[in-house]
Amino acid sequence: MGNKLVVKTNRLIESLQTLSLAETRLLQLAIVNARENGKGLDSSVPLSISAVEYAKEFHVSNQAGYIALKSAEETLFERRFTIIDVDKNPIKSRWVQDVKYIQEEGRIEITLSRIVAKEITKIDGLKDFFTSYLLEKTSGLNSVYAIRLYELLIQWKTVKKTPVFEIDNFRNQLGLGVNEYKQMNNFKARVLDVAVEQINKNTDLTVKYEQHKKGVRINGFSFSFKFKEEKKQVEKGVKNPDLFSYLTPKQIHYFSREIAKAVVENRSPVFTSLSIFAPVGTGESEFAERIAQDLKNEHTAKRYYQALLELGFKP
Repeated sequence: MGNKLVVKTNRLIESLQTLSLAETRLLQLAIVNARENGKGLDSSVPLSISAVEYAKEFHVSNQAGYIALKSAEETLFERRFTIIDVDKNPIKSRWVQDVKYIQEEGRIEITLSRIVAKEITKIDGLKDFFTSYLLEKTSGLNSVYAIRLYELLIQWKTVKKTPVFEIDNFRNQLGLGVNEYKQMNNFKARVLDVAVEQINKNTDLTVKYEQHKKGVRINGFSFSFKFKEEKKQVEKGVKNPDLFSYLTPKQIHYFSREIAKAVVENRSPVFTSLSIFAPVGTGESEFAERIAQDLKNEHTAKRYYQALLELGFKP
């Protein structure tokens, strides 16, 4: 798919959860991959995510990607959350039912739990009940609190303002422990203000909040936001067409395999340079599938422009 869309039910986003930044990002990628390739949505097929893919998506080094995956493998299986069902009853669940880190291939395999798989597959026919956001919108956030706040806010994208989030439940939704940042000044300085600052700087939203008091004590926060105008940056003097508008499914199928073959054969420097996008341990056919996904994306397709020209592509 062109843009990587993360889709979760609002129930799942509002669930009480505590995940690290690496775990949150890994689950984001898992949900994206599950929805893009249709695998993993029945809670019986593991999803595979490579360290290189993680690094590319979240703009970190490959080494940081390996560390993040290894760290997540050690803790993600133990992570639990509570979700409120339609009858207002709490359901306790794990995020994943199993996880395996394959060190020699630099990738991790996770199988989503039944509850998570169920929640992210409900998109068809009930779109208004769901929160959808592009993964790229949050990939620049390095605070897990910022990611969670963004998810909470985007539920209200139609009206661009939220109701009052009662403080105790809001803390839980952000993933704070009972004894973390208990003092309001610490909570605002270390969690809330940092999250708002990162969202304003690194996403498509401009956010401000209002605090609400009961007597002299702050008992909740509400938020208002607007979307930034998307600015199209045009590089002067560079003739690099929007390949997303030109490549047909048949062309993607053909050129992805031809590029993968040329990279494996080190046919020319143009193809050799593309080897950095091949996940560790993948074969030619798997790399071709990865290229096919990239060619469907208007941003990542451009990295293959010169290779496409060498293979005879005519814009």
